[in-house]
Amino acid sequence: MSAFDFRQYLVQNRTWLGAGVLLTFLSCFGQTFFISIFAGEIRATFGLSHGAWGGIYSLGTMASALVMIWAGALTDIFRVRVLGPWVLIGLVLAALAMALNQRVLLLPLVIFLLRLFGQGMSTHIAMVAMARWFTATRGRALSIATLGFAAGEIILPVSFVAAMTVLDWRVLWVIAAGTTVLGIPLLYTLLQHERTPQSLAEAYSSTGMEGRHWTRKQALTHPLFWLMAPALLGPSAFVTAFFFHQVHLAEVKGWTHLQLVSLFPAYTGVSMLAMFASGWALDRWGTARMMPGFQLPMALGFVLLGSVGSITGALVGLVILSLTVGANSTLPAAFWAEFYGTKHIGAIKALATALMVLGSAIGPGLTGVLIDIGIPLETQFIWIGGYFVLSCLSVWVGVRKAAPAL
Repeated sequence: MSAFDFRQYLVQNRTWLGAGVLLTFLSCFGQTFFISIFAGEIRATFGLSHGAWGGIYSLGTMASALVMIWAGALTDIFRVRVLGPWVLIGLVLAALAMALNQRVLLLPLVIFLLRLFGQGMSTHIAMVAMARWFTATRGRALSIATLGFAAGEIILPVSFVAAMTVLDWRVLWVIAAGTTVLGIPLLYTLLQHERTPQSLAEAYSSTGMEGRHWTRKQALTHPLFWLMAPALLGPSAFVTAFFFHQVHLAEVKGWTHLQLVSLFPAYTGVSMLAMFASGWALDRWGTARMMPGFQLPMALGFVLLGSVGSITGALVGLVILSLTVGANSTLPAAFWAEFYGTKHIGAIKALATALMVLGSAIGPGLTGVLIDIGIPLETQFIWIGGYFVLSCLSVWVGVRKAAPAL
């Protein structure tokens, strides 16, 4: 695709792509990298240890994963312009709840709402929409839609950490809620002419293995889904753990928190390049060739983050890790459509999203408990590197057996 063709592609699809970018950006208010900015303040306010805060976060996130199995399938029934605003309203209420809550017993509920409507449904709606609306250019559409994540990662941590020096942390959650409110009418405007999922399934459907559309029940009985599970859990669990414990990591490494978050724009910039490269590559070669090895950079990145002592070394580790993070933004979403078809993509990807949300529940809780019992976070990062090597092996076995049926 030439530069002119790409500009024409953006112009012709600007409303649908814009809706995807908007949803992924607003989802950042329910993502771990944003919530963890306030980890120190939340633990101090409610008198929580690392393990207790990690446990509360895991409990709320795990509950959101269970609800996602049902809620995610709604994308096969309702238009994005109908479902999306209601999800954003839920995110607004969740952000206000974080700002106003005074009771530690309600904290798991607040986390549940933030994770369900932020990381869960806002992301899920955007990714399902791109996978369904685009076929030949699915990779590019997913890459463009995930620019919202990148923008959030670049803008939000540095600006909100800096703002905490002059504003109370609860006020910043009110600002997050207000920002989300502004996105609701914009989303509706972008999707005035959106068609229903059912009509899209007929007009733009693409089949998966064996030339058919797989239902969620059928996908669950196929070994490929379960061999993919470690690769779905891993990035969500352990990248979440990294961001969740960013304040603690900076303390034990002897860095300031601001020094660490100042590396995030470089991390995001490289992940954006990897995201676009993987989107172009999967349109050219498909996901079967790319999935087995794409998590190897994450393995190396975590080993480096666990081993280095300098902030420069941390930058190198983050840059390498971000290669997988960028590819992870596009490859799994396209994988489900390619292998299982698009007719029931919302229901099938809801399961995958639930697994990823579950991973984000396991990561902070597990690593927090291990910190409390005396296992350093740096040591845990080296173990995590080994996990990703094994997950790549699992994906290789699954794809090798399933690819001939495409």
